[in-house]
Amino acid sequence: MRIDLVAVIVDEYDPAIAFFTGVLGFELVEDSPSLTNDGRPKRWVVVRPPGAQTGLLLARADGERQAAAVGDQVAGRVGFFLRVDDFDAAYRRMTEAGVTFVRGPRAEPYGRVAVFLDIAGNRWDLLGLSATVPHDR
Repeated sequence: MRIDLVAVIVDEYDPAIAFFTGVLGFELVEDSPSLTNDGRPKRWVVVRPPGAQTGLLLARADGERQAAAVGDQVAGRVGFFLRVDDFDAAYRRMTEAGVTFVRGPRAEPYGRVAVFLDIAGNRWDLLGLSATVPHDR
């Protein structure tokens, strides 16, 4: 058993694809035409970090209720966690790409962490190993 996809509600597909692939470095796994339950056109868009099994389904908001959830899927909490091998390089690349960090890097017992916003406004932890944590853990 595994979690295959997690849906992230976005305003529009193309800017979300550009953010996750161009800024975060995810792979575009699928971008296929699809239909809503009532027959309207939509897209099935899946991105995921290179080598990862779990992906994100980028779901365009459909209706007022979903539009209200864009950027607030977990009620203002950090709800997504992106672990990287080279924290400093990822932080620098993301900062240079204009990613908004709401909390800068800090050391925690589990490693380094900084909180950033995705294109929709959801909070993510950028996570990396601390200098004192062996890389083979």
